[in-house]
Amino acid sequence: MIWRYTHLQQFINFVHIFGLINLFLILFFLINLFTFALYGIDKGRAAKNKWRIPERVLLFFTWMLGGIGALFGMYLLRHKTRKLKFKISLVAGLIITVIPLIHVAHALTLDRIIQYVEVDFYSENWPAELDGYRIAFMTDMHSITDEDMAEVIAELNDRNLDLLLLGGDFSSDVFRGGNHYQGTVREISRAITTDGIFGVDGNHDHYARLFYAKERYGITPLGNTGLEIREGFYLAGVHDLWNRGNNNIKDANIADAIAGANSDDFILLVTHNPDVSMEQSTVGIDLIVAGHTHGGQITFFGFPFYLLRRSITHYGLRFAHGFNYSADEVPVFTSRGVGPYYRWPRVFARPEVIIFTLYNK
Repeated sequence: MIWRYTHLQQFINFVHIFGLINLFLILFFLINLFTFALYGIDKGRAAKNKWRIPERVLLFFTWMLGGIGALFGMYLLRHKTRKLKFKISLVAGLIITVIPLIHVAHALTLDRIIQYVEVDFYSENWPAELDGYRIAFMTDMHSITDEDMAEVIAELNDRNLDLLLLGGDFSSDVFRGGNHYQGTVREISRAITTDGIFGVDGNHDHYARLFYAKERYGITPLGNTGLEIREGFYLAGVHDLWNRGNNNIKDANIADAIAGANSDDFILLVTHNPDVSMEQSTVGIDLIVAGHTHGGQITFFGFPFYLLRRSITHYGLRFAHGFNYSADEVPVFTSRGVGPYYRWPRVFARPEVIIFTLYNK
């Protein structure tokens, strides 16, 4: 069992370093080349009345991502074109082949372009005198380059922000002594806002180092704490669920975070992991923003099958992306995040920055 785990981990590390898309494209090319070769060999043996490659083998590789190789093998070499089952299998094989290619193309293009999503949020508790107040939320920066983050901040500086909130997970190499997160924090600190920049930690952050870096650059860390931003508007943030132990729910404490709020305040809670909204009371809170799930990271046309494993979140698809509700029916918005996670691609899970405009209703 240990042997199997060690080799599996080595393979994952290899894929991580080499790149999943690079590995897929190489395997895809080899499979189609091999499929074409099979058709060619079978064609040559048929002409010489020699032992043939079983049809089930040709069909198997046609279906197993070898549709393009089969297409050239059938029509370039004029082999098996008169058999209906091969024509039907070729169509099915091409469909099976094209689907992952669409996902790869999306990952290499749109999934690398950050979206700026404008969301209007209405609440009876929001102070009417603050109507039009604009809050940007970004999370899961991970390995984003300083240059890309600088572009994000330049874009946000053109959008008249009152507040910028950070949902944690700055860099995946912090635990191994890396300092990439410092450049990310530095670039974020250049955001122009009316009321400042605030943020929590994520499960990939060394929270002590991160909070120190934030304070150094004028960003206020929120760790089970809160404060009044404007009269009637209270901002709170909690520690990450996984950062200070093995899923120790006691480390994230919503009650402590909102303890300083008035009963009639609009309370906005920032958390990295949205699961905390199901495990602790959220009564009195008006809006929760979270990240962590990356929208499933690698999805099938946007459907996050990976989240069904319940390893990243214990609540399946509930907090995949966008609005859902806490156990107390408080709105929770889960963002897909901004940055790339190592060299794992985003597939139909575009990076995004959310910009809320709040109104009284």
